[in-house]
Amino acid sequence: MNINNRPITSIHQVVSGKGLTQERPVQSNNEFASILSQKLSEGRDIKISKHAAARLEARNINLTNEQVQRLKNAVDKAYSKGIKDTLIVMDEVAFVVNVNARTVITAVNQGELKENVFTNIDGAVFT
Repeated sequence: MNINNRPITSIHQVVSGKGLTQERPVQSNNEFASILSQKLSEGRDIKISKHAAARLEARNINLTNEQVQRLKNAVDKAYSKGIKDTLIVMDEVAFVVNVNARTVITAVNQGELKENVFTNIDGAVFT
């Protein structure tokens, strides 16, 4: 195939209105998959508000890497259902999370769950 009487030698050439302008190096599928995976996981990070951090510390709640991953998955589920603010109950701890900002607003342990009322949520995820 030719563009402006110039042969195309690589599928990674950038085409402008005047023809070929630049050739980009070919990346392997593994490199692409690795970069894509990294970028996707960056967008899935969970933030902890100052208020939530204080509550976690005061209530002696320490999250393992596995629990953080489960919390991320629960936020993903809530997002897929269109939930904006969710209650996530996991391992005897309840988290109120702003889904769009992916931010934990507060956390409550099992001892404080009884007699507690959660307001301003539009969904819940149990994991």
